[in-house]
Order: sequence, then C-alpha cells, then structure tokens
Amino acid sequence: MAADNSLKNRTDLLGERFRLREAQLSPRLQAVARYINTHRESVLDSTAIEIARATNTSDATVIRAVQALGFDGLRELKQTLQAWFGPAMNSAEKMSTTVSELTSDVNAGIDFVLQGHQRACEVLAAAANRQAVTAAVTQLSEARQVAIFGINASGILADYSTRLFIRIGLPAVSLNRSGVALAEQLLALQRGDVLIMMAQKSAHREGTTVIREAKRLGVPIILLTSASDSFFAREADVVINVPRGGENGRIPLHGTVLVCLEMIVLSVATAMSTRTVKTMKRLQDLYRGLKPASRK
Repeated sequence: MAADNSLKNRTDLLGERFRLREAQLSPRLQAVARYINTHRESVLDSTAIEIARATNTSDATVIRAVQALGFDGLRELKQTLQAWFGPAMNSAEKMSTTVSELTSDVNAGIDFVLQGHQRACEVLAAAANRQAVTAAVTQLSEARQVAIFGINASGILADYSTRLFIRIGLPAVSLNRSGVALAEQLLALQRGDVLIMMAQKSAHREGTTVIREAKRLGVPIILLTSASDSFFAREADVVINVPRGGENGRIPLHGTVLVCLEMIVLSVATAMSTRTVKTMKRLQDLYRGLKPASRK
C-alpha cells in the first residue's frame, strides 16, 4: 500500500484545476476535461486525435479543453500527469517488491502464483470472455495467416504460439522484434491475415506501428490485455480480458497469457478439425523421415 499512499501525498494539479473550472466549461469541453481527469493513464499514452475519438469530439476541441484547464498544451498536461504518477517501476523493482512481501516463505510464493492464475482463469471463463474468444476463433478460422505480436517476455510467447498454430495447419508468423527487424517481420503481414496482439497500457512505438500497418491492410486485431481502456483496446476488433496481476508494484504473471493463447489455439483446432488432423499426420510423416535409420 506504500505506492498508494505516496500517490495520495502528491499534489493533484489536474484534479484541483478540474474541480475549480468544470462549471465554467461548455458541455463539449466539460466532457473532454472529465474524460482526461478520469482516464489519466490512458491519456498519458494517447494523442489528441485518440482522445477526440474516445470523447466523440475533435482534436481541436481536445486542445481547447486542455488549455481551459490551464495547460499550454497536451505535452505539459502529460508532464504534469507523469509527475503525479511518479516514475514507473521497472522489472527489478517489481521483483524486489514481490520477494520482500513474500519473504522466504516457500508457501507464500506458491500461493501468490496459484492464486493469481486461479483469479485469471475465473475471468477467462466469464461469459464476456467466452464471447470474445468465440469471435476471435471465427476470425482466425477464416484467416490466410495469423500474425502474433508481443515484445519482451510476450515475444517468447509469440514464438511458441506461432509454432502451435503451424502445427494445426494455420500459417503463422511472429512480430516480436524492434527497430528494422520488426519492420522486416511486418513485410509478411498481408490482407486476409488476422493479428493477435499481447499489449498492455503503454502505447509503445512497436505496438502503434503494428496497429497502423494492420489498419492499412484491413487486418482484424485480436487483443489480449488487462488494460481495457488502453489505446490498443480502442483499436482492436476483439478484446479478451487477461488478468496478469502486478498490482501494488508486484511482478505480473505471463502464464495467464499463455493459458489464453493455448485456449485459442485448441479452439481453432476444433473449429477446423479436418485441416488440423491432416496437418498433424503430415508432421508425423516428415518427422519419421528425419529420424536416423535403426540398426538391425
């Protein structure tokens, strides 16, 4: 709870200005200002155009609302929000926080992981998520190819899931690099494909670039996330809620995302069972040909 207390102790400049000026704003400016005040983390990763889309206004209206709150522009507003939130915790800090809370008790570590996965599975099994997975499977069953985006730890899951999709007869590619290497991977994305994204709140350059290319090609986007109010969630065609933990500075659990990916793969395999069985038989034939000849 230390992080929460430190947040409360910081001066909330945006909140104070909103409370003082809300009544003086026009209805449209008021709506934008209220959205900014309520969706602060999302605003940090959004452009004026994206905020305008979320509030059914224009980017000019967004800028006027920001200025009406006493900021020179969106950049100054974001700098104020960043100062209020404080620096984001890196992986080392999250690990330090987690292990210090769990001390040396092995059972505490076991319970932390098991309870996190249990909560995630309960969410994945909810009706809304079942409907989202059903929609995702429909898209994937008709795809020319599936592209799977993820960076850092999610990049490893992207490679693993790519292999699973190929084994059931659905061509797949990973989008899990950065810089020019990601640009090279994106050349494989074509019309008729479906994109699976693993992304959270931060609208990083890799993710936004992949989104833009998918939109240009008319490629449907299936998002696996715990950040339902993020830029990625607003751009996705299907959003599957995948809790990862990580609250109060604790480490996130990537296994929950893997559970969702395997759930999707098996559902697609079931939906296109004939192709799946045919591909698996061909895989076994190829594998037998690679085995060394037995000595008599």
